[in-house]
Amino acid sequence: MTERLVVIGGDAAGMSAASQARRLKGSGELEIVAFERGHFSSYSACGIPYWVGGDVPSRDGLIARSPEEHRARDIDLRMRTEVTELDLDRQRVRTRDLESGAEDWTGFDKLVIATGARPLRPPLPGIDAPGVHGVQTLDDGQALIDSLDRAKGRRAVVVGAGYIGVEMAEALLGHGFEVTVLNRGEQPMATLDPDMGRLVHEAMDGLGITTVGSAPVTKILTGEDGRVRAVATDGGEYPADVVVLGMGVVPETSLARAAGLPLGTSDGLLTDLSMRVRGQENVWAGGDCVEVLDLVSGRERHVPLGTHANKHGQVIGSNVGGDYATFPGVVGTAVSKVCDLEIARTGLREKDAREVGLRYVSVRVESTSRAGYYPGAAPMTVKMLAERRTGRLLGVQIVGREGAGKRVDVAAVALTAGMTVERMTALDLGYAPPFSPVWDPVLVAARKALAAVRAAG
Repeated sequence: MTERLVVIGGDAAGMSAASQARRLKGSGELEIVAFERGHFSSYSACGIPYWVGGDVPSRDGLIARSPEEHRARDIDLRMRTEVTELDLDRQRVRTRDLESGAEDWTGFDKLVIATGARPLRPPLPGIDAPGVHGVQTLDDGQALIDSLDRAKGRRAVVVGAGYIGVEMAEALLGHGFEVTVLNRGEQPMATLDPDMGRLVHEAMDGLGITTVGSAPVTKILTGEDGRVRAVATDGGEYPADVVVLGMGVVPETSLARAAGLPLGTSDGLLTDLSMRVRGQENVWAGGDCVEVLDLVSGRERHVPLGTHANKHGQVIGSNVGGDYATFPGVVGTAVSKVCDLEIARTGLREKDAREVGLRYVSVRVESTSRAGYYPGAAPMTVKMLAERRTGRLLGVQIVGREGAGKRVDVAAVALTAGMTVERMTALDLGYAPPFSPVWDPVLVAARKALAAVRAAG
């Protein structure tokens, strides 16, 4: 008999799962129906700041596979259709066509929940005013570009200084706007320790971006025409012709909560290693709506990244299609940039280590991306955490210029392998003056961390 797979969500995790299941199961064995409430499928939300900034010339460059391409592969992808209810007992989902308003029920034998995440948008006065933009979807990106073109002035305020905030600050700077970034925390990039965030702050100021810390927004002020004119904090008002919200995201799990599915501390769905929802036989979940195991801390956490979402989809599709695959967890690797400043991290911050009860040492080193005498050598700072007793690597943060960011991958591999900083010092990394000093900066940090571990006894 032909089984039916229903997929909720037409982006990375959902369509990767559908595509992989289709590779493994023919149409006579598995019918696949997918629902997506937006206008686009399988696109890179991570690329939106670079499209807005002009590095990516067109919206279509961010689309990996169109709805028509999915349908050509015998995946019944229904766009502008929202799933409004899960009936797990009767194995069906209620849907609503967002164009016509028509509602229907669709049965399933197997279900994939890939509902993603939703941006934080606190109910502040004026937050829905014209000129205030989120950047979650391609529609959001187009609306922002149109707003930038129409803006009468050239003042922009970015609310939030995480990955999206700093990336959008660069995009707006490229449009010729005077950019102010308002951040609730003292330093930008809360995924870094404050001392490393301070380096980002200083660099952003040097690039002409005004960064204001400890400045939670209280309201959005509008003019007589109803459009945004300023952003207010307890410390003052910041004039704005355009406002971009970059305050982070939370798992979109309202459907799962209403259906009684298990959620974690971040409200993300909890799954086993096969990405099957805990306590369910025929329900899987992946992407930004789930929590995954942090291999360093041993706890579940919410890590919304496209790399993970695509891997989740591959794992789910393999298991749905009769093969076998697992997703063991993450170490929390991320990399970003603002203009020519590269920002990277993996593993635990000091705050994270303390929260899970780990005793640690931390070190910082200053180095360069190439041999100091070679043209183009750029400065970088590497911070490394190691477990005090064992010397196990716990985390690495890197802030620097060209050639700094991707060095974090060495640390990510070491974390995944459970390496100590002593073992890291012997890593056989590539060397030539155009690429690295004789001692790579990550290895210099490992040597210093090893000395700190030994000094701590």
